[in-house]
Amino acid sequence: MDNLISNATEILLLVFLTITFLQSGIDKLMDWKGNLGWLVGHFSKSIFKGGVPLLLGIILFLEMLSGILCGVGIFQFAIDGESSIGLFGAILSAITLLLLLLGQRVAKDYEGARTIVVYLIPTVFLVYLMQ
Repeated sequence: MDNLISNATEILLLVFLTITFLQSGIDKLMDWKGNLGWLVGHFSKSIFKGGVPLLLGIILFLEMLSGILCGVGIFQFAIDGESSIGLFGAILSAITLLLLLLGQRVAKDYEGARTIVVYLIPTVFLVYLMQ
């Protein structure tokens, strides 16, 4: 219990990222066609227009791996009070968010890009806390 209390901020942020990325990844798996159809239209006038299926697969993989690493990091914190796995999850989460931000900027979806920054700020803060 002491590990949970002394690492509460890090654990709460890891829970946030676990929920965010696992939900997003599962949504992509459950509705691949719907997500792909929407993204093909979203990127139809960008340099990414021909690579949307591949890019969606890469993002799906990164989101699921980020969520899993962050989730395992929560348990590592609870058990031994440190979390190298959680740090890797936080770093991969930040990289994933930067890739999503790049996509939104390339698609000229500035409102979508702004939303991603809302997720990026606590993620970078978590990386800072865990270093």
